[in-house]
Amino acid sequence: MSKFSIFAVLFFLVCFFSKGQDVQYSQFYANPFYLNPAFAGSTDESRVGFNFRNQWPALDQSFLASTAYGDHYFENLNSGVGVIITGAKESFTQSQWYEVGLLYSYRLKLSESTLFQIGFQGSFTGRDVYFDRVILGTQLDINRGVIIGQPGDGFEGESKLRSFDAHTGFLFYGKKFWMGGSAFHLLEPSISFLSESENTLPMRFGVHGGYRFELAPGYINEYLNNYDQERSMAIAFNYRQQGLYNQLDIGAEFFFEPLILGLWYRGLPTKYQLPNSESLIALVGISLDSGIELGYSFDFSVSKLGQSVSGGAHELSFRYVFTSNKRRKNSYPALPSFRF
Repeated sequence: MSKFSIFAVLFFLVCFFSKGQDVQYSQFYANPFYLNPAFAGSTDESRVGFNFRNQWPALDQSFLASTAYGDHYFENLNSGVGVIITGAKESFTQSQWYEVGLLYSYRLKLSESTLFQIGFQGSFTGRDVYFDRVILGTQLDINRGVIIGQPGDGFEGESKLRSFDAHTGFLFYGKKFWMGGSAFHLLEPSISFLSESENTLPMRFGVHGGYRFELAPGYINEYLNNYDQERSMAIAFNYRQQGLYNQLDIGAEFFFEPLILGLWYRGLPTKYQLPNSESLIALVGISLDSGIELGYSFDFSVSKLGQSVSGGAHELSFRYVFTSNKRRKNSYPALPSFRF
């Protein structure tokens, strides 16, 4: 790409996120609190995890996002508590965003096989940008392919924003199905760095769910013993709407213990009846009896931006569940959702 083209693409990227679109991860269930606060405590154990995403690596500049989280389930209180730290950074202007949140969830047992869980999150957020490195669209002379003036010209406002925010969600599931809904940015914090603008972050609504099918079990040979190998397939959807934009992802995940293979299609629908195909997402992961789960996914761009220009997106996830043999008073079905 030419230098001018890269500036134009990066200008679009900065404007897109400054208008209030949240970072989009591909491994939804490996980043559970970012999907839905009701997932706090959903493993019935203690858990920690980390996610990393590199968006459009083929560009000269980078857009990186990461999340770290942990939670614990208190059986006596039917409650889960958690913490999440998430953020993103764009290298061209060194603009960055971060959020630190505390979560609480409560679980209701509706029957022997169905559960309802509701969750809440309170957060502190920060947004920083270096104005002296930003190039406005009005400074791009498309006919001559040059930039008019210097980076930072025309900016007046705050370079740092601090605010509070709140999110909520619910989760309803049984032995083979799950359904959830979430609402983020209930306080709609200000996201404008310009003194004359009062833009706020629009609320993000989500609906997600799926169904797991049990396949014929296999056997894993471990020295002199054989034990059952779990084999299953799950199908799922994830719908999101924020401001003027909406999107639907559909996918499938296969679990051949300990190997996990997944495939997602991202792109439907769009509010303006325009083609909205964005990417095909392939995933490979491993889930070990020790409680360690590792995942890697790659987004193959099928949008007009193109795979050769954008380079797609790489995403890594790590999760560790502190499993215990402690006997529990209550017997709950395991959440059948995707692992990644």
